[in-house]
Amino acid sequence: MSATPRESVPGGSRYGEAVFRPEQAGEGERIDFGALAYDDITMARLRALGVGPGWRCLDVGAGTGTVSRRLLDEAGVASVLAVDRDVRFLSTRSVPGLDVLEADITAPDFAPGRFRLVHARFVLMHLPGHDRLITALAELVAPGGVLVLGDAVDLTSDRTPDTPYTTLMRAMWQGLRATIGTDISWVPSYPQLLRGAGFGSVAAEIHVPPLLPGSPISCFWADTWERSRAAMLATGLVDDAAVDAAVRYLDSDECAALSAGMLTAWGWKPEGGVAMTRRR
Repeated sequence: MSATPRESVPGGSRYGEAVFRPEQAGEGERIDFGALAYDDITMARLRALGVGPGWRCLDVGAGTGTVSRRLLDEAGVASVLAVDRDVRFLSTRSVPGLDVLEADITAPDFAPGRFRLVHARFVLMHLPGHDRLITALAELVAPGGVLVLGDAVDLTSDRTPDTPYTTLMRAMWQGLRATIGTDISWVPSYPQLLRGAGFGSVAAEIHVPPLLPGSPISCFWADTWERSRAAMLATGLVDDAAVDAAVRYLDSDECAALSAGMLTAWGWKPEGGVAMTRRR
């Protein structure tokens, strides 16, 4: 995950420091649980957009590299540059066509070139200055290329019945925002932000994986809660007993809740100065 300037977040920390530290045992497995829940949807969307042979791709905040490798193995793209602030998980399995770059995408000098696909999933939600970052990513898209952004949207609301799950999710979002600056409130504005950055044929969709006992997304949330327990407790909204109750609830047949969804939005960069109306 790309770094956030330390002074720009409320708690003075950033993703991978106070929480979700890559050196902590099991962090790669936690990321992979998320990949199991979302990769098929991400790949289906990228393939539907026409991503395939000959494409040069940039995968921002590549994590353990599952999307990067599938772009090469399944979509048959020409190359993928996988970027992350910490690349320890990306360096464990190299494949032809995959280049790894350890870099901070918020740095002013981040300029790895131009790509037909620029993809960032569960990255911008952890970073400040999203307008500026989307503009910066737009500069990396080659004319005629596509920018694809994916992030979390919270489906709980004031009218959602209180359950151990909803109580803990609200505490989690508040705790992560206070600790590392995570903010998903602006994610639904992705289509407008892409349009404002000059992209055409902008569209978006939301996928909500089912919360079932033992499912990848349920395992992801249980592990995420454990790793962010201190941040949640600091909000005063929950205590240790509430965290433990939510984990048990998530793994029970009583669970009746909506996971946070993944909103994926995309837009095409005009080619030759003409707005794009359709591209496959």
